[in-house]
Amino acid sequence: MNNKTKATWMLAAALSLMLTACGNERAAEPPAPTESPKPAETPKPAESKKSSASTGDSSVVPAPPATSVNSESAKDAKAEKDTKEAKETKETKAAKDKPNPSEPADKQSQPSGATGAVNDNGKTGASGPKNPAAAVTGGKTKEPSAAGTGDRKALSWYYMKKPKGQVPNFPAETKSYTKDMKALWVGTGKKVYLTIDTGGPLGDIDTLVKSLKDNKVKANFFIAGYNVKKNPDFIRTLVADGHLIANHTMTHTDMNTQTDEQVRKEIEDYEKLYKDVTGKDIQPYFRFPYGRYNMHLLKMVSDMGYTSVFWSTAMRDWEPRKNGAEDPYNDIMNNLHDGNIILMHQGSPENIQALDKIVKAVKKAGYEFALLSDIEPPK
Repeated sequence: MNNKTKATWMLAAALSLMLTACGNERAAEPPAPTESPKPAETPKPAESKKSSASTGDSSVVPAPPATSVNSESAKDAKAEKDTKEAKETKETKAAKDKPNPSEPADKQSQPSGATGAVNDNGKTGASGPKNPAAAVTGGKTKEPSAAGTGDRKALSWYYMKKPKGQVPNFPAETKSYTKDMKALWVGTGKKVYLTIDTGGPLGDIDTLVKSLKDNKVKANFFIAGYNVKKNPDFIRTLVADGHLIANHTMTHTDMNTQTDEQVRKEIEDYEKLYKDVTGKDIQPYFRFPYGRYNMHLLKMVSDMGYTSVFWSTAMRDWEPRKNGAEDPYNDIMNNLHDGNIILMHQGSPENIQALDKIVKAVKKAGYEFALLSDIEPPK
């Protein structure tokens, strides 16, 4: 092989090696994307479903929802407790912190207050009574014995509607009422008994009083004691206008959660308050807050001289009404019947707005408004 041929062959080999290296380097690169990748979509949060109270008509009409204590009385109880605690802290803290040599050492270390009470956050602690009503009534904080069993089984009033003009059906337990359990839930004849409860806000007092006076109608009021304290002039106005005021307890608490001592104090303190405000004795009629009771309490209240009053027409008027004043008007007129005991809550603005129209329509239907003292017990 001459030198020229040798050089040509070496050049060709070198070119071949270079081309092979370039091909291998290109093959190692990632292929170019044909389309730029889309960013991942953020999942949309699930829409929360708004809960709305049913406004439809139901054949079974329950009592208002029961809580341990009405929100208004809870505020009063808490305010009274806070004032008392603040005064006590200011005046007696130093004395409490100082050991009492006359007491055993183990008693000196115990905190003051009710053991196992519930504080404002719902946690167990030493501040605040377990039963919110105890702050007002001064009652014990323990639960009633054997609560929820036997004759203390918690009951809640309700009725079952029938077609317009017919008296509803009532709870089966009414058949178990004994002669010493005085109770009313419907009357007889072409009479209607308008009962107005104020376990919550007093609402538009002026419109209420005017509607009744303009139509020459007498009503029956079950006013919680703390509302009597808030507006004694309102109570005196009702008495002067000839309305009947009945006992609805001081704190508007579910009485199934109270001891017998607390129940008696709630009722007796109301009697005293009413006498102080009006100069008159309370009428012997009583309504259990929220329509919550038991057989033991029904007999106990009867033994105290009261007739417990339930109802044969009510409505969901502790909630805003979908159609305004038309709802209470239709609720009452569509369930109108002989001896009708109507439960209406004063704190509902729709009730007060509809009252004049309701009263006029009931009269036009041939019914007379009467007081509970005129009622004939069911047979």
